[in-house]
Amino acid sequence: MSSLSTSESRPTGRPGPDPLLVLLDPVARRSDGESVRIARDVLCGGADVKVALPESPSELDRALARRGRRRPVVIGSDLAVQRVLQALHRHRELGADALGVVPVGRPGAVAKIRALGVPPEPVAAARAVIAGVSRKLDLLIDDTDEVVLGDLRIHPYRWGRAGGLRSLWAKFAAAEQATAPAGHPRLRIEADGRLLADVHRPPCRLDITVPVGEGVLELWLHTGGEPRRVRAGSLTVAGRGFGCEADGRALGPLGARTWTVRAGAWELVLPAG
Repeated sequence: MSSLSTSESRPTGRPGPDPLLVLLDPVARRSDGESVRIARDVLCGGADVKVALPESPSELDRALARRGRRRPVVIGSDLAVQRVLQALHRHRELGADALGVVPVGRPGAVAKIRALGVPPEPVAAARAVIAGVSRKLDLLIDDTDEVVLGDLRIHPYRWGRAGGLRSLWAKFAAAEQATAPAGHPRLRIEADGRLLADVHRPPCRLDITVPVGEGVLELWLHTGGEPRRVRAGSLTVAGRGFGCEADGRALGPLGARTWTVRAGAWELVLPAG
């Protein structure tokens, strides 16, 4: 039996704002049901609301495909927002509707969406969804069509064939503590086609962020001394068995990947003024 369920609430007697499709993150619902309930009540009291609880990518796809004129709203974490953006991108609907967000989760799990200007409290965030204004934001998308909402970190260390994620982070920690360069695979790193590192100049780590509204990515290249700051529209990393962390998800082993900034790719509803 599908875990996707919906409910509707319609304010009566007055015209309201845009109708909403509220997507409840199951993790947020289990971890902080009170905040979820408060946000839902505020939204239902101010707009025509349909609520969905998608627990799989296919259920999320169906909910978005059936939304009609409803504007999507996420109640949950940064990762929940990333999943919705990924689904919209997969169906070539990024930017079709401004996305509303009510952040619910531990501080580290909602840090990115709060940094973009979404109020941290559920009541204020829900009110902003109803009466706020939309702002175009940039997005990082790789050459496999994966969306990165927040920061990206690349670890140029070889990922072994066995072990899984726990083993991966253990290998990263051990490699960062090692003094010998034997843990470095052969990596080639380019920004906008400009060579930044290769086998003769192995990096220790790359941290990538997307500054708001600037249409570029900002890369900090760590090579053991002072980190080097580079701004570019795209980044390409090629090698054997390197790993990365995107929106809190460990990815790898990777052989080659290119990340590109897409300026104004999506819209987020923020408090007016």
